[in-house]
Amino acid sequence: MPAAPGTSKFQIELRRHLRGQNISDNLVHLICEIAEASKYVINAVRTGDLGVAGTSNLYGEEQLALDVLSDRIMRKRLIHSGVVCNIASEEMDEIYQAQASADGLYSVAYDPLDGSSLVDVNLAVGTIVSIYEGCDLLQPGRNQVAAMYILYGPRVSLVYTVGDGVHEFTMNNLMEFTLTRENIRMQEEGNIYAPGGLRNKYNDGDEKFIRHLEAKGCKLRYSGGFVPDINQVLMKGKGLFMYPALKGSPNGKLRVLFELNPMAFIIEHAGGAASNGHIPILDIVPESLDQRAPIYIGCKADVKVATDFLTESAQQPVAAASFVNG
Repeated sequence: MPAAPGTSKFQIELRRHLRGQNISDNLVHLICEIAEASKYVINAVRTGDLGVAGTSNLYGEEQLALDVLSDRIMRKRLIHSGVVCNIASEEMDEIYQAQASADGLYSVAYDPLDGSSLVDVNLAVGTIVSIYEGCDLLQPGRNQVAAMYILYGPRVSLVYTVGDGVHEFTMNNLMEFTLTRENIRMQEEGNIYAPGGLRNKYNDGDEKFIRHLEAKGCKLRYSGGFVPDINQVLMKGKGLFMYPALKGSPNGKLRVLFELNPMAFIIEHAGGAASNGHIPILDIVPESLDQRAPIYIGCKADVKVATDFLTESAQQPVAAASFVNG
């Protein structure tokens, strides 16, 4: 029997879905404003200049024109939303105060165009967003009230959680986000893996873990973009992404505030796990905007195996030393 008019999941638009999530009107408004901003970002991605902007961000990385434009689009929308006090962007060197008062307002950390270097070769990129109550952005990711990402691929999809399930929306021909998957869940163990970083710079524990994945027949699926790789793991419900500590880069590459916290919040609420190899990502207390950490994120069992290999590898030199001393 066909569904009643207006009740099919493909007819549920984002704002309507958010209003059923038992969250404040301000948070509904904020998430919808970010969704609106993404429509201008995808237009910039499709039609914008691929040249270099001629500036560098806080981390010394050359900014592409699309990075700068996407950041400007997102920041302007957040400022004019009227519900945001503090804003932190991967493209800004300090926190921007939109309003002084924190009462009923939110703080937002975002990466406006993650993977922007992939645009000129026409691979998928995305926007990542983390939302906190009040004005404090430097707090554990577990305190987030919402996290979301928008993937600009063959289709534009938006994935969000406010702590009660993880839900996917797809942009239709009218540029409206309508529900396509509700309450997405991760399986306990996966069969794909996306390993970031140069393998010849892996530590022993990570190398042993990769060999373990290869031995059990896991397929390597790595695009070089954090958003599409996480999206693949989440939508298939059975995989793992990792960007470990590297020789010479003990904290890995990805930033806690802008990338790791929001993705860890989403994956955990889908039944998965995210760790830096020692503790959950969401338990890290960030001390600065540019703080980085290794990450193992995806199916719970796979993340646990990764941390077990790291723990075992860290203990081996101690055991060897004890044997010699004995």
